[in-house]
Amino acid sequence: MVREPKLLTRQAKDRLIEFHDRPLIMGVVNVTPDSFFDGGRYLDTDAAVAHAVRLVEEGADLLDLGAESTRPGAEIVSEDEELRRVIPVVAALAKVVTVPISIDTSKAAVAQAALDAGAVIVNDVTALRGDPAMVEVVARAGAGIVLMHMQGMPRTMQQAPHYDDVLGEVSAFFEDRVRFAIAHGIARRQIILDPGIGFGKLLIHNLALLAQLVQFHQFDCPLLVGVSQKGFLGQILDRPVQERQWGTAAAVAMAVDRGAEILRVHDVRAMKDVVQVAAAMSRETIVSRKAQHA
Repeated sequence: MVREPKLLTRQAKDRLIEFHDRPLIMGVVNVTPDSFFDGGRYLDTDAAVAHAVRLVEEGADLLDLGAESTRPGAEIVSEDEELRRVIPVVAALAKVVTVPISIDTSKAAVAQAALDAGAVIVNDVTALRGDPAMVEVVARAGAGIVLMHMQGMPRTMQQAPHYDDVLGEVSAFFEDRVRFAIAHGIARRQIILDPGIGFGKLLIHNLALLAQLVQFHQFDCPLLVGVSQKGFLGQILDRPVQERQWGTAAAVAMAVDRGAEILRVHDVRAMKDVVQVAAAMSRETIVSRKAQHA
């Protein structure tokens, strides 16, 4: 299932993010003690900066920095603690990398401080529902904004997720959130959508969303997809989190084929290869179909 690509651009403060012949790779930097995959490894500022620089060297087109885990069951982190963890990393990275920096937070004060320090995108798992001040922060800065679907909140989201029609409900959510953002001064050209794989969803819901990603292109916003090492892969493979690289590669390839424009990953070097090959095969399929109907 492929779709003909079109040139997309996103405005993120003074940066123009362009999507050309392949999806973009967003490298994950968790400045946390408890993230599900690499919690604690990059809690130190120097270690986090070094890791982020290494991801850029490996081919990351974007960096996503977060200081509060959103894994299932995660505890809430105070605003002061989140600021203490992440702002020195953002400030240091802004001086040494040229790729756009995203701040993964649902707190307006953290987003504002990160944007002031050099970030240009806000990745808000609550889609502007968690902090009433967030929409104004994003609109005033002209920052890029990732609106992610999540049923519930991280602490409880996997206890009993239920949908009558997961595709329809996520589509309706996107429609509502895009309308809300635009009504509050955020331009469509700033918006990126994320279906929230693993956020308040069972295995069947995750698979349905990934299989039908193309449906969400109706909103004319790039799709960000995060499948890297996630629990639904563990359910399919019966493997612990550190042994899901091949499953991640398969899911990333299928997400590219179904229209993802940004892949949020931990293993940048390997997943960039996966994205390049999957994108090339999708383009060739389009060319072949055009030739057949010429």
